[in-house]
Amino acid sequence: MLREFVEKNHCKFAQSAKDWREAIRMSCEVLEADGTVEENYKEDIIRCIEEYGPYIVIMPDVAMPHSQECAKGVHKTAIAFMKLEEPVSFDPGDPEKDAVLFFTLASCDPSQHLDNMSRLAELMSNEELMEELKAAETPEDLLELDKKYLS
Repeated sequence: MLREFVEKNHCKFAQSAKDWREAIRMSCEVLEADGTVEENYKEDIIRCIEEYGPYIVIMPDVAMPHSQECAKGVHKTAIAFMKLEEPVSFDPGDPEKDAVLFFTLASCDPSQHLDNMSRLAELMSNEELMEELKAAETPEDLLELDKKYLS
């Protein structure tokens, strides 16, 4: 899966985001760049978080930005990876709701989406890999981690 992020150019590394909204927008950039999603998708995700709270922070340091399945403006089913050097807070005062790793989901094919979710769950269940992802700085680092843990 990490290799796919690199091969599809669906990975981004950045120092920081001024707030969680900017982090969401940044996490969607690589999906917008190749036409996987339209510009409106990131704003849909932000609206969902404003309405339902930081449901996308699935564990400390890890966010999974997404909107509803088959959302308007989604043309392909994909996952993008973004890593920030500095955490962004989705709930000030609750460090459990900070994130540095973002796995941004786009879905228009339910079976492919389920497959992606299954592979992502497997990746996230490897605590060592998740710790090493927090230290990754380049696409080459992702390829090395893919070789080490997933090949």
